[in-house]
Parts: sequence; C-alpha cells; structure tokens
Amino acid sequence: MNDTPPRPRLSCESLHACSGCEVALINSGDLFLGLLEQVAIVHFPLIMDHKYAGGAKERLDLPQAEIGLVSGGVATKKHLEILRTMRAQCQTLVAFGTCATHGGIPALRNQWTAKQAFHTIFHQDGDESSATFDDSSLLDRVYSIDEQVEVDLFLPGCPPHPETIIEAVGSLVSGQQPHCTEKSVCEHCPMVRTGTSQPTVRRFLNNADYDPAEPVSATRCLLEQGLLCMGPVTASGCGGRETPQCIRARVPCRGCYGPVRRQSNQLLDILNALASKGIDYRTIVDRQSLLRFSGAHGLLKPRIRG
Repeated sequence: MNDTPPRPRLSCESLHACSGCEVALINSGDLFLGLLEQVAIVHFPLIMDHKYAGGAKERLDLPQAEIGLVSGGVATKKHLEILRTMRAQCQTLVAFGTCATHGGIPALRNQWTAKQAFHTIFHQDGDESSATFDDSSLLDRVYSIDEQVEVDLFLPGCPPHPETIIEAVGSLVSGQQPHCTEKSVCEHCPMVRTGTSQPTVRRFLNNADYDPAEPVSATRCLLEQGLLCMGPVTASGCGGRETPQCIRARVPCRGCYGPVRRQSNQLLDILNALASKGIDYRTIVDRQSLLRFSGAHGLLKPRIRG
C-alpha cells in the first residue's frame, strides 16, 4: 500500500503577456525537473495541450489546483474570465511576473483610450476602412491581476529570475511563506558611488564610462555618470543572489521588477531621487516611459486633449 501523499497540483495561465515568465521557469533546467518531482502540473498551455472552453454560452473549464501561477495583465473580457476562474480553482494564487503584478509593458496602452490605441497601431494612410475595429472585448485599460481578484503572492520580474520562481513555488509546496526582497537594485549594486552627479540626464545612446578589463565594482555609478538608472526605485531580484543583470552588463536599470514597495509610483520616486542628487529631472526626454513596467493601478492615464 502506497501511503505517499499526492503531490500538490500546479496550474499555470498566461493572460496579456509574452509567455517569457513561463519560458524562464522552463529555462531553470535541472531545477525545473526537480520541481516536477514536487508538484503535479494540471494546466500549463505553453507546454501541454489542455483544451478549455469558455465564452458567452459555455462555462470555462479549468482544473482545481493548490498553486496557481498567472502571468500577464488583464486587458480583455476573456482575460478577466480566465483570471476569475483561476482564482476560484486555485487555493494560492501567484501574480507571476511584472505584467501580472504591475501591468508591465502592455500597460503602456493605458496612456491612450482603446480607440486611440487601435487607430495608432492599425490605421493605414489612405484606407479609412482600416481605422474601424470592434473593440467591444477590450476593457477600458490594462489591469494588474490584483486589481481584479485577490492575490496571495506577488512575484515580479520581466521575467522573474528562474531560481526565484523555483524557490517560491518550493516554499509554497512545503507550506512556508516565500521570502520576497524589499531591497532596491541599488542596494545590490557594487558600483562606486562618489556622492557627486552630473547635473543633467543624458539618453543612453553611448556606453557608460568603464574599463571592460576591470570588475563591475570598479565602475562608477551609472546614475552619477548622467545615465537614467532606475536602480534606486526598482525592486531587486533580477540577478538572483548575484549582481543585478543589467548592472552586470554596465547597462542602466530599466525598472522591470517594478517599484520596491508594491504600491509606490516609480515615476514620482525617481524624480524625487534625481532631485535629491541635484539632477535636473526636466532633462528627461519622455517621463511617461518611466512607468513602462508599472502603468497599472491607474498610474498611466490618457492625456486630456484640448
């Protein structure tokens, strides 16, 4: 007689996203194979064929699971239907990746109305018929999933670091609360800070000033060099336990893990950080882009046109 308890069931679903979070999970290699020994995957459209219905006349059919990972934001009525079903079917629901936790790149749409976005993307000069679309399935904006349902764990990242994903799911399997960092990229950055900064922000058209033969720890802080680095206001984690990945390549942090504190505004936070260092934030070319990864929660809104 086999007294081994059944493995916890894992369900994965992608909404308004690129599936990069799921690819990161699979790319963890041996760690992913180890995870398969701990859980039973019951739904994972990227790697297994699981047909499910849904729509106006059919009830969406998703399996029950102890753990549910949902990537992507909520942009359409179909996304919302799937998300609500995942919430109902999963004991623990994880917002998986920055699109799910903060809107991500897709939430840049929120600076336009749905009609303006469609017109900008699909309209062809000289062909007026191409400017007419049925946008009835779209929601008024792109939402993070916690704006629509209750979320038990937030796992930001574009994508989250593979080891972080495995550790988080492993903690849930063992009944423990996963450890989530509350530190910024700057707190994990080994670059040299001198306390003096360039007075203006320059666009990242040329490489930072550094010697490729020297370690990252010998490079001067990119923000002090005048490059717009979002490290002070972005949650750490992209490098796992090591140096953040963009910093490792001497590239300014773009803010893909979202704000350090989940409800913070990366745009306002970085403007305050620049002002405190005596940097003229008015030299930033496109301030709206500072919310490129965190435009949900009503932070990005259509401009009022006169």
